[in-house]
Amino acid sequence: TYTGAALYTEEEKFKKIEFSALDKGNASYPKNADNGWIAMLQHYFLTAWLPTDKSQREYYAKRLGENEYTAGVIVPVGQIEPGNTATVTVPLYAGPEEQSKLAAVAPGLDLTVDYGWLTVIGAPLFWLLSFYHSWTGNWGVAIILLTMSVKLAFFPLSAAGYRSMAKLRVVTPKLQRLREQHGADRQRMHQAMMDFYKTEKINPMGGCLPIVVQIPVFISLYWVLLASVELRYAPFALWIEDMSSPDPYYVLPVIMGISMFVQSKLSPPATDPIQAKVMQIMPLAFSVFFFFFPAGLVLYSLVNNILSITQQWQITRMIERAAAKSSTTPALKKK
Repeated sequence: TYTGAALYTEEEKFKKIEFSALDKGNASYPKNADNGWIAMLQHYFLTAWLPTDKSQREYYAKRLGENEYTAGVIVPVGQIEPGNTATVTVPLYAGPEEQSKLAAVAPGLDLTVDYGWLTVIGAPLFWLLSFYHSWTGNWGVAIILLTMSVKLAFFPLSAAGYRSMAKLRVVTPKLQRLREQHGADRQRMHQAMMDFYKTEKINPMGGCLPIVVQIPVFISLYWVLLASVELRYAPFALWIEDMSSPDPYYVLPVIMGISMFVQSKLSPPATDPIQAKVMQIMPLAFSVFFFFFPAGLVLYSLVNNILSITQQWQITRMIERAAAKSSTTPALKKK
């Protein structure tokens, strides 16, 4: 998550002022304006000076010393006659990065909640997640409903990919025989396999498409769960008391690994020995990775896998039944 200064003006919009740029002395940001605000951000919280619009101000950010930085605003007090006093008031916000509240405090202040380069996906996901939470009152249940919504949106694409994988699973024995026939000549083997795919009308990369398409959504949701203070200390059920922190007992990551193992059994078996070993190790490796992921993200992945397994199992069963029926039909006719 980003830690550092940030500035917003109507002309430049949201702009980060990174500590590394202040260290090098090459930080670039608008210094004079008559609108906007300047803030210092950290995970879940921020402080921001919010001068009133149409009043001249000078923004600044600089390095003070080792791991010490400052950001602020200078506003004019105007001419003061001898013996008189003048007062300058600038509102200061110091608190959590709750998007619904920040947007009402100042224009653009909600942009301090950073979902990275996939904000265009992350922002709608958070809106939908918040909608489900307002309905259920539980962020874990909201994540489950969000997962089902995303899965439903990708259902046609996933179905096409799973059909391709199911067809590959049916013809795997034939592919293995092709490898055995042309094992010594890799070029001829690849050509024979391409001709075989063309004859069988199978796209060997079709099964990868659902995964590739969902990666941006997965990354976006990761940032949503990581950056949203609303999920901080938000309980789900039983031992899950904070959806933004890892599962303390690693139960969800282990179940997640088991679901990946089941899903791998539904996929076409790899004909290459090295690839087959990699596929066997992946569920275990991903379980270890998910030990450190927020519980909310693991919950999303687990529910997504369960839905995928259900869909893939049904499509695979249909394809295998159709293949078995077509293989027995000619024999019956001949008899």
